[in-house]
Amino acid sequence: MTLEEGPDYTEAMAQDELEPQITDPVEHSGAENSNSAVLTRLSTFTRQMSHKLNLSRAGTIAIDPNDFELQQILQTFLKRADSNGIELKSLGVEMEDVTIFGVDETASYASTIGEILTAPFRVGEILRKISSRKADPESGLRKVNKDINLVCTPGEMVLVLGRPGAGCSTMLKAIAGELEEYVRYEGLITYDNAPQEQTLKVCKKEIVYNPELDVHFPHLTVDQTLRFAIGCRCPEFDVPGFSKKKYVDTFRDILCTVYGLTHAKNTKVGNDYVTGISGGERKRVSIAEAMTAKPAVLCFDNATRGLDASTALEFTEALRTSTNIMKMSSFVTAYQASQKIYDLFDKVVILYLGRQVYYGRTEDAKAYFETMGYVCPERQSTAEFLTAVTDPLGRYVKPGLERNVPHTADEFEAYWKSSAEFDAMKREIAKRKADVDSVRTLEILKASHIQEKERLARSQSRYTVSYLTQLKLCTIRAFQRNMGDKSYTLTTIFAGTIQAFIVGSLYWNIPESTNGAFSRSGTIFFALLFFALMGMSEISTSFAKKPILTKQKGYSFYHPSAEVIAYVLNDIPIKFLSSVLFSVVLYFLAGLKSDPGAFFTFVLFLNLASLAESNLFQAISSLSPNVPAANAISGILLLATLVYTSYMIQRPSMHPWFKWISYINPLLYCFEALITTEFHGRKMECTLSPSGPGYSNAPNGTQACGFAGSVVGQSWVSGDSYLRKSYQYEFSHVWRNFGIVMGFIFFFITVNCIAVEVLKLSKGTGDHLMFLRSKTNGDINSAIAATEESKKVLVADAETQSTSRGSVADELEQYSRASSDKEVLETVNHLGSKEIFMWQNLNYTIPDRGSNRQLLRDIQGYCKPGTLTALMGESGAGKTTLLNVLSRRVDMGVITGDMLVDGKPVDQSFERRTGYVQQQDLHIQELTVRESLQFAARLRRPVSVPEQEKMEYVEKILEILEMQPYADAIVGSPGSGLNVEQRKKLSVGVELVAKPSLLLFLDEPTSGLDSQSAWAIVQVVRGLANAGQAILCTIHQPSATLIEEFDRLLLLKKGGQTVYFGEIGKSSRKMLDYFESRGARLCEPQENPAEYILDVIGAGATANSVEDWHDKWITSPEFEKVTQEIQELIAETAKRPASITDENLKNVFATSYLYQVKNVLWRTNIQLWRDTDYFLGRSSLVIIAGLFVGFTFWDLKYTIVGMQNTLFATFLSLILASPLSAQIQAKAIESKELYEVRESKSNTYHWSVLLICQVLVEIPYCIIASTLYFLCFYFPLKTVSTAPEIAGFFWFTYCVFFQLYYITFALCTVYFAPDLPTAGLLFGVFLSFIVSFCNVVQPATLAPGFWKFMFDLSPFTYFVQNLLGVTLHKRKIQCGPLELATFNPPAGQTCEQWASAYLHTVPGYLTNADATEDCGYCQYSVGDEYLQTLDIRYSNRWRNIGFFCCYIIFNIFAMYGMYWLFRVQKMSLIGWIRSKVDQKKARREKNAGKLS
Repeated sequence: MTLEEGPDYTEAMAQDELEPQITDPVEHSGAENSNSAVLTRLSTFTRQMSHKLNLSRAGTIAIDPNDFELQQILQTFLKRADSNGIELKSLGVEMEDVTIFGVDETASYASTIGEILTAPFRVGEILRKISSRKADPESGLRKVNKDINLVCTPGEMVLVLGRPGAGCSTMLKAIAGELEEYVRYEGLITYDNAPQEQTLKVCKKEIVYNPELDVHFPHLTVDQTLRFAIGCRCPEFDVPGFSKKKYVDTFRDILCTVYGLTHAKNTKVGNDYVTGISGGERKRVSIAEAMTAKPAVLCFDNATRGLDASTALEFTEALRTSTNIMKMSSFVTAYQASQKIYDLFDKVVILYLGRQVYYGRTEDAKAYFETMGYVCPERQSTAEFLTAVTDPLGRYVKPGLERNVPHTADEFEAYWKSSAEFDAMKREIAKRKADVDSVRTLEILKASHIQEKERLARSQSRYTVSYLTQLKLCTIRAFQRNMGDKSYTLTTIFAGTIQAFIVGSLYWNIPESTNGAFSRSGTIFFALLFFALMGMSEISTSFAKKPILTKQKGYSFYHPSAEVIAYVLNDIPIKFLSSVLFSVVLYFLAGLKSDPGAFFTFVLFLNLASLAESNLFQAISSLSPNVPAANAISGILLLATLVYTSYMIQRPSMHPWFKWISYINPLLYCFEALITTEFHGRKMECTLSPSGPGYSNAPNGTQACGFAGSVVGQSWVSGDSYLRKSYQYEFSHVWRNFGIVMGFIFFFITVNCIAVEVLKLSKGTGDHLMFLRSKTNGDINSAIAATEESKKVLVADAETQSTSRGSVADELEQYSRASSDKEVLETVNHLGSKEIFMWQNLNYTIPDRGSNRQLLRDIQGYCKPGTLTALMGESGAGKTTLLNVLSRRVDMGVITGDMLVDGKPVDQSFERRTGYVQQQDLHIQELTVRESLQFAARLRRPVSVPEQEKMEYVEKILEILEMQPYADAIVGSPGSGLNVEQRKKLSVGVELVAKPSLLLFLDEPTSGLDSQSAWAIVQVVRGLANAGQAILCTIHQPSATLIEEFDRLLLLKKGGQTVYFGEIGKSSRKMLDYFESRGARLCEPQENPAEYILDVIGAGATANSVEDWHDKWITSPEFEKVTQEIQELIAETAKRPASITDENLKNVFATSYLYQVKNVLWRTNIQLWRDTDYFLGRSSLVIIAGLFVGFTFWDLKYTIVGMQNTLFATFLSLILASPLSAQIQAKAIESKELYEVRESKSNTYHWSVLLICQVLVEIPYCIIASTLYFLCFYFPLKTVSTAPEIAGFFWFTYCVFFQLYYITFALCTVYFAPDLPTAGLLFGVFLSFIVSFCNVVQPATLAPGFWKFMFDLSPFTYFVQNLLGVTLHKRKIQCGPLELATFNPPAGQTCEQWASAYLHTVPGYLTNADATEDCGYCQYSVGDEYLQTLDIRYSNRWRNIGFFCCYIIFNIFAMYGMYWLFRVQKMSLIGWIRSKVDQKKARREKNAGKLS
């Protein structure tokens, strides 16, 4: 029963029944639920309230007496609030002469590596900039908003209009106090006359800014996302029988019903790369999330972006209702607001390039500009007209007033400030300030805030719930995220287990003697190394959630530090489980100390080390501005923590300038605790020197053990003594170290918490163009001037046209045709073909949780050459799905039905002959607009087309799309590069330069654009259709004028069912006649036909229709006519001969493989050359790391420890591959995602080209970077040879072959991994596996026999052999005092006489051969003897070069194979397991059904 149904409704909604119905939780599972009727009422509540409960101009609520039930509902809410002593929160907003300053980067030079390298030669330019800044501090600033004035009383809605770049978002941020990214502001912002700073301190949570982009945790469901948001703003309850849980359930159900999300509650939110709800539904989730805050001031930034017309209207109606009831002050920017949406607002602000040019009542705005001298064309909505006034190409002047009206933004502002409307607004602001009591307002807000606040919450906190509750909610959400992203979570847990099996078996049963001492310490070190490497994956995870934390901090949901701590708390069990599994396997396989206390100590400190490293890298991420910087800093710190564990270089050998690092290294304290526990009380048997034949009955004291901590004449060495001598470690430090490591963990968490709470965003600039210095001849001002000049010419042309034409409607028509058709027809000769694309009985089904879900049902239609077909429907109706199916871009599910071209099934040339403009504007950031188009033209048009012709066509497309002024500007990222309109034009241009001959698909080409930009895009598309192109285009919010540009309409309803397919007709009459003749209400004269048809069929979040318009369609004569027409077209066109005359179109790709490689290689090189963050991050990493390692091992000694230090120095040089690979993977993922989402679908180039080009481009950069490392690392070692055959060969191995190896290895991993965090995790696992078998952490001689082959297979074995072999070859060894085996010969013998027989069987030398006491034996005399123990031979160095080539080639083939298997063939191990489980479950249920 709806609000209007039932004669006894008044009784049913009596006061004593209404409250329980509203407050009881609502379940949707059963039809018998007594509360289901309430949700049915709520589903129409918003629409009814909006239509019948409008705010009158006098500010009072006018209630339709026929709808007294609404009054009952309002009275219930108000009575409940009043009975609990809660006053209604409300805040008005006043702004006086507010100017927002950002960094002045309207246009700037794009940063490139060349810019950095030539900076020393541009010292004069740099000094001039610095001096000008000092002389004029304002010179580096830009007024993003200038002199904004407005007043909004509680209960009013303000619409903010302006083109992209006008400063609408900045104004909303200023109102909401979200000004961290700007330099400063001037003027006065008050809330009911209370200063902004004071108000924000008291009640920031009452002022909310909802950003334009939808950022959510993609692996959370809609239900989980909303429950979390509601829980964060859940007030304290003293109402008997009404719990917080009931509040959350009820509010969640209301939001899901009002915003049409009930059906998607249990679906993942998703994002561009994670499958989830549709884009429109995601926008509704964002809106619902903002509404959970129940603020007094609410700012929505382009909230209707991505919503269909009906849902956009419903959102505005819902906001109108909420504003009226809750007395909110609502501000909304909307780029394509229909007349119905516009009429729901009370006031409107119009911005023009940051200047305010109008503010007043919505009904007065149109007249203001018409009085000014501008004309509103017929059928143009008021919002479109007001936006068009600020567009030189979209406004029209009354004849004769061309020289009297303002033209520039400054002139518009001056006109506004001298108007009577401006004076009236100033008086209204003054009156509002005089009428309100700011002290009383703040008191009410404070009282309300205290009443809502949890009892445990701090009195001065801006948050509703206490910190403990925030922590609880964030912890639950973190757990849900892990459960949603099971692949990453399971990989994290079991990666360590697999590695433990490998390493544990490698250290199988370590000897109890001194021969096993190095292996025991190596086992412990490797365990710490593994978890340190795993911690690096936290960087990408931390940066992924930064935008979400920023948004929800603005909503006052929780302290960002609560999310940090919650993540740690949620990470502890995962880390604990991972470390326990790792420890159980590794500990007992390696045969470490068989003592329960020792084992649990191992588990404890391993878990602490994992947490310490993880939190260290998270803190670095929070402190770093971007991913490359974080990777560089993390790489350096990773080296520092590993080197100064004292495993590689013991404290006695540390140089004083870096020794302090060991005292602030948490891994050292973990290592000390683990190794002292393992060696405590251990007696290690030792081989005495001299020994062997003839020494069996040697007198006591004549033999000694050459091992640290040994005692003369004693055949064993105490573990405690060994650690004391070698490491300066004590067993008594174990629990001291526990406290120290816990302190480090808390310190890292604290730093992270402070960083996320305190650090501000970078300074805002707004969208700005970045030009290449080479394209502007070194003068950026000339580029800006050219852009401005082009605008002036276009304005002049538009205004000249306006004086020489008839009616405004005719002018609009002629101008659009002149600016589009003529140019397009001249440019795109033979653009269209005579072929017709048809589809019939089209069905699409996908697997969904063990069952099937049908997304499309029996769709039919056609696209003829020269026609423009619109595809419409509400969000979730299947528009994009149908477009993807028709364009053959789906790679899952089952498609049935026919897709035909001229009556014949589509062939392999289909993708080549079609273009697809995606909704997401995905482009390579580092390319210019012209380069992006040239790349697409070169690769998507056949080689038979001359290069010159391709480039000329690109220039014509630039001209048609009016992109010449910024053709040489870098694409950049949103907010730092092209604006929304420019990006959308580029997306269209990329497909146009491919010159699709059959069909052009466009998915929401006007989404996110203002009305004028949308009109411009559609005009270009209309011109293409007029030139013969067949076009199918989905569109969300077409205006009345926009919808008429289309020839046909395919309208879908939810469930993928057709509602209408046919002509639109002049003034949309044919389309309207169909619906009106089928029982729909008449379309009002001023009503938007697009909104009308969606409203009629029940489209929208909360709308419903009692009639099934799909049934009406399939039983209509129009349906029979379309079906017959399609059959006739199939029969008629099937007789035509094949029209493909170009055999090249039958190929999958337009160009040859080598041509693809050439162009993709060029583009990839451009990406790296212009990514200075990537270059500087890598350069700083290798230079600092080189100096760090070099000076750590400064002046290597000629001792055994010196040789071991040489080994570890080379080993660290190899470990550097980990952070460097993380940088490579982060860069490669950008191209990979672009290719998989866009380029692969259009057969731009073969997937293998992407892979090999990324490898080839990385090589020179890595060689140069590694050379810098070599210079900083090698020469501080001092005692290593600088001879060309030694130093040169070291460089040759490390800077060429090792770089080639880890580049291919890193790319192999990232190209088959599903995402970047997983790629980082897998790379860490693989790298630690390879590192295990290279003779460093465990010599091959001590490894079990079944692992011997892995030492021969590990590439690091041969890298260590070459790097260590050349540096220690022929190196003289002089043992230190602790390294000598000191003994006394028998009486009457010299040292040489006593040990001569022994020296003939072993390497080494005696220190004092002729002495009769204190004989010293050193086990090595030259480096080659030490190398032999590691099976390293100097003579094998060139053989190893051959092995390197084999490994590199293997990596390349593995990269190809893995990408083909996992990305091309879409193989998924988890998906395969899940499908098997689902099949088994289905069979079990089927059998159970048979038995029953």
